[in-house]
Amino acid sequence: MRRVAQVVHVLPEKAEDYRRLHREVPEAVLDRLRRCHIANYSIHLLGDRLFGYFEYHGEDLAADLAAMAADPATHDWWRLTSPCQQPVDEAAPGEWWAAMEQVFLME
Repeated sequence: MRRVAQVVHVLPEKAEDYRRLHREVPEAVLDRLRRCHIANYSIHLLGDRLFGYFEYHGEDLAADLAAMAADPATHDWWRLTSPCQQPVDEAAPGEWWAAMEQVFLME
């Protein structure tokens, strides 16, 4: 299992829209996450930053993320959520949710 933590800005004027959207995530989007071997996915908000965490239980994260990006329901969902977000300054070129380094784990 691989732990993945990511961060992105939420636009202050869109924070409430983002909260509202996530109160009723479409089942097709949730199903795609599960089929891509993603579990325990959560998103947290602090100020203007969203922190996302999930556990990946597959063998090829890049391939599963590509399958997710090609999924029509997920693509429609991102068309709603993406206008609420902006990459953080630390994001690599082309990266939307910036990957975070794990510096501690208590098991």
